[in-house]
Amino acid sequence: MRLAFVFPGQGSQSVGMLNGFAGNAVVEDHIARADAALGFPISKLIAEGPAEELGLTVNTQPALLTASVAFYDAWIAAGGEKPEIMAGHSLGEYSALTAAGAIGFDEAVKLVRFRATAMQSAVPVGVGGMCAVIGLDDATVVECCREASAIGPVEAVNFNSPGQVVIAGEKAALERAAELVKEKGCRRAIPLAVSGPFHSSMLAPAREALAGRLAETEVKAPAIPVIANVNAEVHGSPDEIRAALALQVCSAVQWVKTIEKMAALGITDIVECGPGKVLQGLIRRIAPSIRIHGVSDQASLEATMAKLAELRAAE
Repeated sequence: MRLAFVFPGQGSQSVGMLNGFAGNAVVEDHIARADAALGFPISKLIAEGPAEELGLTVNTQPALLTASVAFYDAWIAAGGEKPEIMAGHSLGEYSALTAAGAIGFDEAVKLVRFRATAMQSAVPVGVGGMCAVIGLDDATVVECCREASAIGPVEAVNFNSPGQVVIAGEKAALERAAELVKEKGCRRAIPLAVSGPFHSSMLAPAREALAGRLAETEVKAPAIPVIANVNAEVHGSPDEIRAALALQVCSAVQWVKTIEKMAALGITDIVECGPGKVLQGLIRRIAPSIRIHGVSDQASLEATMAKLAELRAAE
């Protein structure tokens, strides 16, 4: 058995997502530290909502990082096996790097709130958007975006799984691209409830702002390798990590290549560590031979520990 951990991105958050770890001292400590780092009780927002406020990018990012890293540290504190390699989807890459010791938790909470603010301010609300394209091959989606870009910027930004690509761009160009992919026979083109064209080249101003902030952030070589979104490669030096994170904000998330790399490295088991099960579904479609597990509450933590121990004993 060879183990990897992955961490979810925006969209996996929910009000009450920490309730399943009620009474866990490690998780409660992370919640308190996040409140102190941010200077306001994000714990209250996570516990009580409203969902609309938790769903704001500036709140979602620190809330989800707090949950994901807290769950991982609870796993380690309970005697869970350390993974050989990690990755995270978009925001989840920050969770992975924090869990791997590259960025301190308190600093990471503040860093991703800055990231969220930079992303939101890069493009005024209503100017751009995102759309999930279901049931069409990557090359055709990219070609449709190329054609639609004659009227404005639009591009493929999340290669999530075979037959699922998210596109993003300026509103009119995005609508044109959605028309084109439908003409090419996609099953669905679903507008996403987001406030900007995230991971597109329109976010270039956010890259500049984030690069400046990262230059002031202490980054260490991770104790566990982390695969970067931008190129599905492992970056070991702090400067390489900073550069990859800055570029990530305006570059496509290469999730298919990330999981394919894990498979090529011989990973047999992947644990999604954090709220929800979004990544588990994607991984099943990318690499069906890999066994999938989750840690989203105390019960699933214990069940996953028991299952991995059983698999290890059977080797």
